[in-house]
Amino acid sequence: MKTNSVCKNCSQSFPIEPDDSSFYERMKVPPPTWCPECRQQRRYAWRNDRNLYRRNCDLCGKSTVAMYSPSKPFKVYCQPCWWSDKWDGAEFERDYDPDRPFFEQLADLQKVVPRIAMLGKNSVRSEYTNHSSDNKDCFMGSSNMSCENMMYSDFVISSRDSMDCMTIYSKAERCYQCINVDNSYQCQYCILMDNCTNCSYCYDVRGCVNCFLSVNLRNKSNVFLNQQLSKEEYQKKVAEFHLGSYKDRKKLYEQFLELLQGAIYKYSCIERSVNATGSYIFDSKNTAVAFDADDCENVKYVANVEGGVKDTMDSYRNAQKIELIYECHALIRAFNLKFCNVTYDVSHLEYCDNCFNSQNLFGCIGLKKGEYMILNKKYSPEEFKKLKEKIIVDMKARGEYGEFFPIKLSPFDLNETHVALFMPEKVEGKATTGTFGKETLQPEQIPDDIKDVTDDILKQALKCVTCGRNYNIVEPELAFYRREQIPIPRQCYPCRDAARIALRAPRQLFHRSCMCTLSHPQHTGQCPNEFETPYSPDRKEKIYCEACYQAEVV
Repeated sequence: MKTNSVCKNCSQSFPIEPDDSSFYERMKVPPPTWCPECRQQRRYAWRNDRNLYRRNCDLCGKSTVAMYSPSKPFKVYCQPCWWSDKWDGAEFERDYDPDRPFFEQLADLQKVVPRIAMLGKNSVRSEYTNHSSDNKDCFMGSSNMSCENMMYSDFVISSRDSMDCMTIYSKAERCYQCINVDNSYQCQYCILMDNCTNCSYCYDVRGCVNCFLSVNLRNKSNVFLNQQLSKEEYQKKVAEFHLGSYKDRKKLYEQFLELLQGAIYKYSCIERSVNATGSYIFDSKNTAVAFDADDCENVKYVANVEGGVKDTMDSYRNAQKIELIYECHALIRAFNLKFCNVTYDVSHLEYCDNCFNSQNLFGCIGLKKGEYMILNKKYSPEEFKKLKEKIIVDMKARGEYGEFFPIKLSPFDLNETHVALFMPEKVEGKATTGTFGKETLQPEQIPDDIKDVTDDILKQALKCVTCGRNYNIVEPELAFYRREQIPIPRQCYPCRDAARIALRAPRQLFHRSCMCTLSHPQHTGQCPNEFETPYSPDRKEKIYCEACYQAEVV
């Protein structure tokens, strides 16, 4: 039977479905006391992959790039030192104290165990990439895998020579400001695009070549403002725009935003999936309230999960063979985990943080290879089981067990995390970090045309026109702008990133009706179909059901 509960954090009512209860019983956890949105906020508070700092490694003393500011109260090791044999997480073992709250003891352990400066491996000249691996010459990226020459991009796989892109599952090259784009070449300012070449300022286009300021296209070429032109006519139209000019690009972007309001939007981007609700879901089944999910089965309340995720609830940023997971963040190859943060190649873990290649752990931090350990102390299998059960009983009595880590234990300030990125209204005061007031070149002093920009700009501190934060231009970035005829951006990377997020469907669901009033075989006049969509009723987009969308677009 469906029940309703009241969130202890925001006091809003939220449902607990029968399938939810079955999953909680299977995982041997009590029902959550926070609503899905607040639970997601709590996980967001544990992820910072964009605010990076220079600090010295607390082991070797060398300067390193870190996701933790120098003001943080714990030790931070550079990647080579953290993975070395020079230290062992078991050195910091603690005995469990039944007279103290468990989270208080975990916080004490957190203060002494070294944290890894950046998460990544097998990369070359890519020290400013976080939660990334197998990259070459990448800069300021997060969740980039097997990429080359990628800059300022998030969640990009097997792509190269691109910048300011978001959510690319495969093979994008020479792309700029693209969102949910795959198998495409030399495209700019495109959203929802697959297998396209030389397209700019387009939405929902597939199999297209040479398209400009157009929406809802399939297998077209030489299309301008959704009008079919000859090759010569198309080239003449595009040539009217001075693409190297910031002023012209700004007008183009504003025209693109207006164009988006007239596009037809499918109620949600769900493809090749069965029994799915959410947005950007691919090749999945029994997937509910999911956002950015690929190759998933039996999952709910998840975001950014892909590569074989099964029987999982309330998780964020998981990839590659994930199964039987509840309330976790940043997992790779994991089985039977509860309430864990940043753990790879693990099984049977609870309340663990930054543990790898381990199994049967409870309340551990910074272990590289551990088994049957509690608070980083080794036990026999029998002792481990008995003490673990004792701790769970104590935690339940104090109301601690069954929830993710408290936000106050997060190693980041809230304005550094994905809370500021996806829920900025939850961050009090200034939601940005960085340097302010040190600019050496005002926005209006930057040459309008990229051809007039000299190498001297590499020495300048610029000022973001949106938040006022200082930022700079690096050499590979300038080379990219010159090659692709792109003017110098007047926004810093975080603000450009926030603008891209605003163009995607939000991570919420609303019950709505199809807006189609055209005549189709399935209906005459107003379409009667209803659905769950990430587009709220107060938005201006035209939202169609699957059948009406297929009839009009495909």
